[in-house]
Amino acid sequence: MEMTEMTGVSLKRGCRVVEDNDSASPTEETKKQKVSECCLIEGQDGLENDSVPGSVNIPVPPAAVSAGTGKKDSDAQMEEEEEEEEDGLSEEGEEEEAESFADMMKHGLTELDVGITKFVSSHQGFSGILKERYSDFVVHEIGKDGRISHLDDLSVPVDEEDPSEDVFTVLTAEEKQRLEELQLFKNKEASVAIEVIEDTKEKRTVIHQAIKSLFPGLETKTEDREGKKFIVAYHAAGKKALANPRKHSWPKSRGSYCHFVLYKENKDTMDAINVLSKYLRVKPNIFSYMGTKDKRAITVQEIAVLKITAQRLAHLNKCLMNFKLGNFSYQKSPLKLGELQGNHFTVVLRNITGTDDQVQQAMNSLKEIGFINYYGMQRFGTTAVPTYQVGRAILQNSWTEVMDLILKPRSGAEKGYLVKCREEWAKTKDPAAALKKLPVKRCVEGQLLRGLSKYGMKNIVSAFGIIPRNNRLMYIHSYQSYVWNNMVSKRIEEYGLKPVPGDLILKGATATYIEEEDVNNYSIHDVVMPLPGFDIIYPKHKISEAYREMLTADNLDIDNMRHKIRDYSLSGAYRKIIIRPQNVSWEVVAYDDPKIPLFNTDVDNLEGKPPPVFASEGKYRALKMDFSLPPSTYATMAIREVLKMDTSIKHQTQLNTTWLR
Repeated sequence: MEMTEMTGVSLKRGCRVVEDNDSASPTEETKKQKVSECCLIEGQDGLENDSVPGSVNIPVPPAAVSAGTGKKDSDAQMEEEEEEEEDGLSEEGEEEEAESFADMMKHGLTELDVGITKFVSSHQGFSGILKERYSDFVVHEIGKDGRISHLDDLSVPVDEEDPSEDVFTVLTAEEKQRLEELQLFKNKEASVAIEVIEDTKEKRTVIHQAIKSLFPGLETKTEDREGKKFIVAYHAAGKKALANPRKHSWPKSRGSYCHFVLYKENKDTMDAINVLSKYLRVKPNIFSYMGTKDKRAITVQEIAVLKITAQRLAHLNKCLMNFKLGNFSYQKSPLKLGELQGNHFTVVLRNITGTDDQVQQAMNSLKEIGFINYYGMQRFGTTAVPTYQVGRAILQNSWTEVMDLILKPRSGAEKGYLVKCREEWAKTKDPAAALKKLPVKRCVEGQLLRGLSKYGMKNIVSAFGIIPRNNRLMYIHSYQSYVWNNMVSKRIEEYGLKPVPGDLILKGATATYIEEEDVNNYSIHDVVMPLPGFDIIYPKHKISEAYREMLTADNLDIDNMRHKIRDYSLSGAYRKIIIRPQNVSWEVVAYDDPKIPLFNTDVDNLEGKPPPVFASEGKYRALKMDFSLPPSTYATMAIREVLKMDTSIKHQTQLNTTWLR
């Protein structure tokens, strides 16, 4: 096998950064977190894959990475305020920011900055446009049984215990509004009375069913008032009932969880769950899933929800755009993070410049050799303050620097209100004043400022602790990823693409050394490298010393990776250095219209749309590729190996910014 250095390859247009496989954090690669730790409380935006902890809704020109956010607040008033601000979020300033995006990204990271420097194949690179349309990138989850999830059945399981379809239409909009306010404790009423106009037992039954089904936590009773029949709704079990649907209304013979396949377009998983929970009027934490899927793509994955009927879920297909729910079944158990086997990707690279021979060589190499399992650029942020720098400061216990790095003004692609917030912070160092500049307070900056307002500037550790755990840990995982990328590049530079004595391989979950006499029993695809931590071993060759030197230069003790604060103690993990995708196939197609879809989605197939027909010759050529990846790997890095180009936003915007039009 031949290993090559990275060379700059010209692109006709900037290539978008890809949403990747569900990346568990480094310490989760062998120890998966429970769903309950996943920041699924109401009103909270969770982390998407390995998205950068930071501000919400960065304006995204082609190469931008969406950022995950989160909040954890028990104050009801704050929740209400944040619900309002989310609904009324202004897009002010986006045009101006989009126009200057290329200039801002001059300060961004390149692959070289985060240790991504090598290729494994020897073919000549070529250019192409990735994700010119979000529908050019489709992800299907591979479940724990190895099957690829597809949305191919919208039918609802027949269940005699389900209420009739009338429950969705029997209440007026005004009645639903009053009931929702009662359910969410947003009014002073202790109950809501609904007059029964057509007083029949059947009609009353439907109204009872509608209220109990659509508004978890409410109970009903029938009352006579001045000769008229009323159905009165009231709270049965206080606020806890919202997160725990009534037990007695669920048939004992039926599994407690409704599993379904969620098809979504241009929406990340946590946003999608927040939308579903809002329409179902339940807390988001009754949903579970095996992995998050990012925004700018079409994705298909399995979701489970506690004690919500398939009938009620299917009804959402009538009122939600860019979502489709189907393949319903009742099961006894929820889904857990990390249970998935991986994801299957269907990717279109449009307007490619490579010859058929170049494409053939590139794809054969991807199939037979694979790609270096680098952590992609999404892991490290889009601004002049990389997330790994914050992670390093946390590990150094330098809390003033942590605060400064997160809040100080920086160059890069950010919303206008974040820029104003940072300016206010730099000028006044007043957390309350800076917080007032943020219309959206769920971003990491907003949470930290709220923590500083609450605990004071001398207790930064507690202030930082207000940020949800996953978001905090993402910073130190980013640092681990930064070290790993650099060390893998050194390993490949030093020893090439063959196993050598002293390399590490996994036997089960245990890492062992390759001995001299066993070298020929392994291939490069067996070799793993450690993410630094207190519970791992390092290779027995030059790279071990390289780890030590890198951490020493960062004022960290490689022999003591335990932190004073338990959450920030790194146990470490192991990661394969080369990944060979499975189920690799590809074709080059010709097309004339850049807007036409080049393959059918699951919804297209459900609607009976014929597949696209390609001409033998066209104005443009596209490479359509299919491949499967295990969890915690980056599709970006597979495509980087095919095209032989730098995937960083900075590099792509410098090459050409004609997409800013």
